Amino acid sequence: MSKGLDPRLHPYRSDLAAAHLEGRVEAARFVAGVEAYVAEPSAPVHGAPRRDGEMTSEALFGEAVTVYEEHEGWAWVQLRDDGYVGYVPANALKPGTFAATHRICVPRTFLFPEPDIKSIPMTSLPFSASVAGTMGEGDFMAVKGGGFIYAKHVRPLDHMADDWVAVAESFLGAPYLWGGKTIAGLDCSGLVQVSARAAGHDVPRDSDMMRENFGAALPGDHDGLARGDVVFWKGHVGIMRDAETLLHANAHHLLCVSEPLGDAVKRIEPAAGQVLQINRPAGVPA
Repeated sequence: MSKGLDPRLHPYRSDLAAAHLEGRVEAARFVAGVEAYVAEPSAPVHGAPRRDGEMTSEALFGEAVTVYEEHEGWAWVQLRDDGYVGYVPANALKPGTFAATHRICVPRTFLFPEPDIKSIPMTSLPFSASVAGTMGEGDFMAVKGGGFIYAKHVRPLDHMADDWVAVAESFLGAPYLWGGKTIAGLDCSGLVQVSARAAGHDVPRDSDMMRENFGAALPGDHDGLARGDVVFWKGHVGIMRDAETLLHANAHHLLCVSEPLGDAVKRIEPAAGQVLQINRPAGVPA
């Protein structure tokens, strides 16, 4: 009955499923789920409720989730922003809703206990984390719940970056981390998603999903590429900085790097095959 439904995007298991999927999937019971939000700088999303389970994505501070089950320290959730389903540590969540006002617009910033850069930071928050706060007349935004963030490091929720590739470029040198979405570590599709969403592109989490949902496929070979074109291999994705240069987080360098597309193609082909598709998102010059 569940044929055609991607379990990465639809919360169902044989023993439990979301109430809105009743009639579409088979499960022992169906639940409506409860609202919660991420209360840690970031929370790993695992494919199974185990510390050693594969990390498939990452949820960021302030991100809304629907919790369908909490058991033995794990919450089975669906992320509100991109619909991704997985298990997060239950202690990383708080119940209820979070009325965010701003997002972090730099790779990482500190939350200070006082509006003073000499104060010892309480924690740090990653790019695209959601916060609620009030701008004062000084250099800091007062955060609801306590703490202060440098005002130039946040933007209103409705602010969109002018150049999503420039956002991606700010992650150059970040370590590669399977499932990661922050400057502390991110994977190829995490880099594309978090950068594109900063500019208002509603991009799904994984590279195979992106091929169908991020821009239109270009005909032909690698000629005539432009900044912002997205290059797909089986299981990998990268961003063109210009007609010849690829930006991508990859397991070869274990970093987010910039290199000639031709070099990447030669190295990746033996393991992943030829380039499957090149997409041109809206707004990229033809």
